Amino acid sequence: MDHYIDIRLRSDPDFPESMLMGALYGKLHRALFDLEANDIGVSFPDHKIGVRARTPGDRLRLHGSKERLEQLMAMPWLAGMRDHVQLEAVQPVPAEVSYRIVRRRQFNTGSPSRAKRYAKRHGIEFDEAQRLMEKPAERQIALPFVQVSSRSSGQRFALFIEHGETQSQPTAGSFNHYGLSSEATVPWF
Repeated sequence: MDHYIDIRLRSDPDFPESMLMGALYGKLHRALFDLEANDIGVSFPDHKIGVRARTPGDRLRLHGSKERLEQLMAMPWLAGMRDHVQLEAVQPVPAEVSYRIVRRRQFNTGSPSRAKRYAKRHGIEFDEAQRLMEKPAERQIALPFVQVSSRSSGQRFALFIEHGETQSQPTAGSFNHYGLSSEATVPWF
């Protein structure tokens, strides 16, 4: 995690920022899947939290080794997005940084598929499961998210992203094909 690349969305009157970030992040997910990468992390340096302000922002930062980031960028994963992004070169991470875990958070959003699984798991009727799941689904989620489609299942879902507390030391670990990890840190600056 000694290098990074910033990819910033250009403003576009035809597409909202959230739609562009979802498309960009979806393309990154497919590239990380195809590359079988577990050593590239992501962060959203301009993210905002809060029920009314939750957004990942307009900048996606990729973290990894110089060689691995160059390997990723040699792939044609940005096809169709080049007009919508400003791409910076691979750069070394600054000397004085902190670190944080950037991970996925899952919430009960009251989806029918979740209620169906709950009903099957607990041996109850679907209507009963939906009723039981209404209360937790009512809470307001303050984390930023992107709408993505899973490469493995094809399902479209909201991927909620939590930037953990800053830490003074890095923690090694692996990243999933969304560039997120529940244990590994990325440089934060």
